[in-house]
Amino acid sequence: MKKQLFVAAAMFSILGACNTQKVGKLSFKTPDSGMIVTKGQPISVSLNFPITAIDSVVYSVDGSVVARKTDTTSINIDTQDMSFGARNLSAKVYVSGKEDVAYSNVIIQPEAAKNYGFDVVKSYPHDENAFTQGLQYENGFFYESTGLYGESTLRKVDAATGKVLKSVPLADDVFGEGLTVVDDKIVVLTWQNKRGMIFDKSSLTQTGSFDYQNSVEGWGLTYDGTHYIKSDGSNNLFFLDKDTFVEKSMVTVYDEKGPVDQLNELEFIDGKVYANVYQKDIIVIINPKTGAVEGRINLLGLYDHPMEEHELNGIAYDAAKKRLFVTGKKWPKIYEIKLLERK
Repeated sequence: MKKQLFVAAAMFSILGACNTQKVGKLSFKTPDSGMIVTKGQPISVSLNFPITAIDSVVYSVDGSVVARKTDTTSINIDTQDMSFGARNLSAKVYVSGKEDVAYSNVIIQPEAAKNYGFDVVKSYPHDENAFTQGLQYENGFFYESTGLYGESTLRKVDAATGKVLKSVPLADDVFGEGLTVVDDKIVVLTWQNKRGMIFDKSSLTQTGSFDYQNSVEGWGLTYDGTHYIKSDGSNNLFFLDKDTFVEKSMVTVYDEKGPVDQLNELEFIDGKVYANVYQKDIIVIINPKTGAVEGRINLLGLYDHPMEEHELNGIAYDAAKKRLFVTGKKWPKIYEIKLLERK
């Protein structure tokens, strides 16, 4: 009798298993986790559903709902307005009051940047003891900030001859960094003192200072006509209020390979931010609205130099004559260059 009951129970269990609708765990079929997607291209999303009869499915990107469906067909998600970097995808499926969730992620990156080489148009003398951190051209002069503790300076230089016309030392505990000239003032960053300094352009006397906020260090600085744009050695650009120097917004910088870190000296040229990449003979051309690297200037071979403490670092632009100048730390020359697009 016990044997017959056991066989009956076993048969019931087998039949019950054959009738279940669950065939596996809810998961993403596409996209694969970590898939790289060029901004503007749609993401094709489909799921491995454990059952085919569902009440609804809700798709989200970074917690924001982007689509709702009542069937198991795939969808396309637009990426045009997505920020660069990792974006988290989720799908919640509802069946008879029960919920199941699946997760995936993609990496949004820009289109491949244009690549540029260069021709040297002309070279100009430069103080080879100047540890260049910031450089800007205006009306025949270079305004330059130099670094190193106990050696940092702010100076005005005759562009044609390289003669230092005026130089003021910064405090011994200050490592000078990037600068920009706006109206009648010069703004100079410090590296790790967490503050910037404001100078009168004519006398080079300090008239004020301001504290950093989220950008802990100071590397490069430029001005777009509305905001100061500041780098801190990461792949972030910070936008500061012109009057208060409060950080109002931020954009992350990516190229087609991923985040572009160690952004250093900056120059705003025709609506784009040109940035030295620390310890590389590379300048990237950044769209400040999106953070996309749209161009990449390879300056390898411009000047043979040690990479340690002699890095390429210094970008200046003569807007009136459309002249682009570059130099580096302790370089004996400032070079006027012409960009050559590479196919």
